[in-house]
Amino acid sequence: MVYGIIVVAIIVLLITYVILQETRAQMHWRGLVAEGNVEAIRQLLEGEIASWHTERVPKNVPALLWHGIQTVELIDVTPDAARVNCSAEGEYSLVEGRRVETSSALEEGKKITMKLADMVLYEVPNVKLDGVQIDVYTSFRDEGGRSEPRCILSTRVERREVEDFDWENTAAPEFIELTKGRYAISSNGAIHAVKPLAWDNGAARNADQPEPGPTQGLSET
Repeated sequence: MVYGIIVVAIIVLLITYVILQETRAQMHWRGLVAEGNVEAIRQLLEGEIASWHTERVPKNVPALLWHGIQTVELIDVTPDAARVNCSAEGEYSLVEGRRVETSSALEEGKKITMKLADMVLYEVPNVKLDGVQIDVYTSFRDEGGRSEPRCILSTRVERREVEDFDWENTAAPEFIELTKGRYAISSNGAIHAVKPLAWDNGAARNADQPEPGPTQGLSET
């Protein structure tokens, strides 16, 4: 009986020690982030993104959407913002023996942007950024058949703009309109590459960008 009590006491002490160490570690990281330590913020973001790359598809998340999340790369970090990029591809279904596009790369990119903004702003432990810029790329083929990734959607999401946002009941296109995501599409639905928003020490700008403007379509030529 006495030995059993001793064993239980030791286990409790070990658990308490582990909890205290974890708490100290969390407080340490939070202190660095509060001080604006860019390297600490970078490490925390990179660690979380690495976990997304290996995580199984979460429940109720489409596999194609999660595949886009798993292509995320961290490009730059400031004390209050981050810039990431990712890839998006269209979705196809077999209809009467033919492969038909049911969702374009741009449509999928909008979904990925919305999901990724939510994850970066709200799901990274110990980090609370004011904004995130998300640049979505897809493959374009030149006349020689060579494939090259080019940006088709660039969006800056500010925390203050989405604080009261209904993430569960808002469609991705509405989210892109709200955040003034930049993309270009012609009247026949063709997607065009765009220049990503300028990144000036963490602040995305629309200045010095070629036409079309944010969310403005291109006319066919």
